[in-house]
Amino acid sequence: MTASLPFRLARAAVFAVVCLALSVLAHLLGGGSVAGPVMVGGLLLAFGAAAAVSGRERPLAVILPLLAGMQAVLHALFSLSHAPAAHAALGHAHEGLATSAGMLVAHAGAAGLIALWLARGEAALWGLLHRMAARLCRVLVAFLYPVHEPVAVVTASEPGRLRSVALAHAAPRRGPPSTQVLAFSS
Repeated sequence: MTASLPFRLARAAVFAVVCLALSVLAHLLGGGSVAGPVMVGGLLLAFGAAAAVSGRERPLAVILPLLAGMQAVLHALFSLSHAPAAHAALGHAHEGLATSAGMLVAHAGAAGLIALWLARGEAALWGLLHRMAARLCRVLVAFLYPVHEPVAVVTASEPGRLRSVALAHAAPRRGPPSTQVLAFSS
């Protein structure tokens, strides 16, 4: 099942926003900083990468490498956007593309977490779409080809009893005496 253009764009937008948000958070936790215009550029890059592969369901084996690559690209974008003087003034451990172990762990953790979230979301979304399509097909078939069965009319001379035959003469043990119990006792 392939996705329509609005659905593809919506999926790509969700991917881009989640990818950028966790990438910025991981970069900040790793000791870096991110400027606003650079975040917009990163969002556009993530959206472009996601739009290219959002035509159909993607498993974790496709999502994880894509996210790892996006994390590397976003880290390079974030790191190269700062002047070396700003890094020295802030006391950052990395300049340019050099990265610390904390930054690497933060980006790798963000890529793994995003990949798991998106893979589970993909599976749930496509499962829901498949079930909705199957249900819609059943409704359309039932609407287009109705089954006309004769309606059986049942006539009864008297209403059925609510109690079984075995309990017809049983005396109730709880509540006020019934009229049957009074009739037998007199």
